[in-house]
Amino acid sequence: MDPVPVRCLLNSISRYLHLVACQTIRCNPIQTCIGNVVLLLKLLKPLLDEVVDCKIPSDDGLDKACEDLDSVVNEAREFLEDWSPKLSKLFGVFQCEVLLGKVQTCSLDISQMLLKLSESSPVTSSVQGVERCVQEIESFRQEKTVTEHMENALRNQKDDLVAPLDNHDLDIIIQMVGLTSNQDLLKESIAVEKERTRSLAAKSKAKTEQVDQLVDLVLCIREHMLKTEFLEVAKGISIPPYFRCPLSTELMLDPVIVASGQTFDRTSIKKWLDNGLGVCPRTRQVLTHQELIPNYTVKAMITSWLEANSINLAVNSVNQYDAGDASSMANNLGSQDFNRTESFRFSLRSSSFTSRSSLETGNGFEKLKINVPASLCGETQSKDLEIFELSSPGQSYTHSRSESVCSIVSSVDYVPSVTESVPENHQSYSEMSPKKDSESSRNVGHECSVQNLDDSGTMMDSHFTKLVEDLKCGTSKEKTAAAAEIRHLTISNVENRLHIGRCGAVPPLLSLLYSEEKVTQEHAVTALLNLSISELNKAKIAEAGAIEPLVHVLNTGSDRAKENSAATLFSLSVLQVNRERIGQCNAAIQALVNLLGKGTFRGKKDAASALFNLSITHENKARIVQAKAVKYLVELLEPDFEMVDKAVALLANLSGVGEGRQAIVREGGIPLLVETVDSGSQRGKENAASVLLQLCLNSPKFCTLVLQEGAISPLVALSQSGTQRAKEKAQQLLSHFRNQREARMKKSRS
Repeated sequence: MDPVPVRCLLNSISRYLHLVACQTIRCNPIQTCIGNVVLLLKLLKPLLDEVVDCKIPSDDGLDKACEDLDSVVNEAREFLEDWSPKLSKLFGVFQCEVLLGKVQTCSLDISQMLLKLSESSPVTSSVQGVERCVQEIESFRQEKTVTEHMENALRNQKDDLVAPLDNHDLDIIIQMVGLTSNQDLLKESIAVEKERTRSLAAKSKAKTEQVDQLVDLVLCIREHMLKTEFLEVAKGISIPPYFRCPLSTELMLDPVIVASGQTFDRTSIKKWLDNGLGVCPRTRQVLTHQELIPNYTVKAMITSWLEANSINLAVNSVNQYDAGDASSMANNLGSQDFNRTESFRFSLRSSSFTSRSSLETGNGFEKLKINVPASLCGETQSKDLEIFELSSPGQSYTHSRSESVCSIVSSVDYVPSVTESVPENHQSYSEMSPKKDSESSRNVGHECSVQNLDDSGTMMDSHFTKLVEDLKCGTSKEKTAAAAEIRHLTISNVENRLHIGRCGAVPPLLSLLYSEEKVTQEHAVTALLNLSISELNKAKIAEAGAIEPLVHVLNTGSDRAKENSAATLFSLSVLQVNRERIGQCNAAIQALVNLLGKGTFRGKKDAASALFNLSITHENKARIVQAKAVKYLVELLEPDFEMVDKAVALLANLSGVGEGRQAIVREGGIPLLVETVDSGSQRGKENAASVLLQLCLNSPKFCTLVLQEGAISPLVALSQSGTQRAKEKAQQLLSHFRNQREARMKKSRS
């Protein structure tokens, strides 16, 4: 009996482990959950390998359990792919802990089934291995989860079981999730409310109920911090709670009244409203209008209180408030900073299984620190993965490939190494790991269980030659099996990629891309993708005429095959000569643009990455524009698509040609570019400013349109707080606006 569900589960586990190795999530409870999921899957994986190797028999019950766990692992993978620092930390922790519980339950079910099945196995070592696995999974116990603390806090608040100052669970949540600063709390409040808006739009009753509880929890946290966290403006003098903004918990420098009658600081409530949130943060009433009415009474009271206590405040010390908003608060402000203290102290038991908890004292409060061992996260410490800068004549653009790498990993069974992914003439990547590909791959990759592997993990050349012969001359089933095995052998082993490439596997694999069997086509294109990680194979694949077969897959393949075909073109396009080859095939660019517009989420990301590489070559820019890519890229500037950085990076390259600039304006890109400058990521802001600069320098008409969209204010902010290159772009734009205005004034005088 062929254990197909077991094979599928093993594939999903490998993809998840690779994806974890690429992640840079900085929310400690989520890191801990991910580490625990990795640990459970690594315990189970060797047993599943034995099922595939027929050392342990399989049955229908095991197949069903494997399908259930496969579904959960894919949910966990999708959670990682969709995670963004802009999303709610609380909701992310809740989702992650639910997934961990499912993984533990399913893993225990499968290990217990395997224990019964292994008793009929002739291999006694299998029984012992399964028994050890069952014991370890059964002994897995978590410390009290964040979700349990959330439930306790809400229950206590609802039932008035504890006084507000004594809500120990809220203190723990604040520290563990990282809501200790006022700005963190403000961001979380906005993120949770946006999550609620999305759940209502999706008409998901269960999700809406969960998010509603989190909305209540955030409100409890804000009220709790107002009462327990004391913000000192001078030694021994704390700001009264009623002078602090209910949303940010900071001193209200510019108090305003909203439609619900509540008073907030202008800066905080404006951020709330600018994110499209139409309810009062405190009363949950729908705001009938968004006018902000100055509360002169509260403002006068705060001013009097400051004067009575002889307090001079530095405006910029209060969470970097905008000086323009605060200038009316006080004209003669000193240079003394706020000092922050907190009235709560607490201790936590250290985790007994996967994390070490320690309390660090600093800045007047105790801070929870959770360290997740590297071994639980694929054994590779991944920083900001594969961020690189590319220069073109006269201007520079920045593009992050961390998303595209993760999307490729989620589609196939490999993690590209830093050294193999980019030629030497590129500027350096951020290090994923100091280890070489072979070492890191052994740590996180799928371990081959073929019997004729030698001690170093590579197969004998004779076996590779046999596989290539099957690809060329075998039956349809033999060709499919050979492609699948090559795909498996090239997941993470550098030597295998080189040997198989030398044995002539590339031409027959390319011929299989025209196969009418979707499974065969998918195995072949994924094998080529794995082979293309090797620098030597990149040239071989392109020289063997890979472009047209890959385009065929982009046009006719399954969703997964299309994703992997785009990823292969992305891998090949790292070489300049291949960028030229692919660019000269108009069908290739058009097929990538079609995937960018109509593909799956991972397909869109891989298509955008491939097109970005192609756009580095000047001749390809016009070709990409002519293929109507700009229309889709402008659509992807909407934050809901979560591809803003990729889209704006590619637009920055395309704006270097006249056709690109015309298309950007024609497709309505200016308003979204200005919005990206205002509220995008640092790299998004930088690239959006580059596009706007190109538009304005090359057309007075475009310059006028940019000004009409209110670009000056976000550009001023970017010129002061962006990356160095972003500051330069913003300053160039502002200088250009001034020159244009002065020229018009001189012309009007004459």
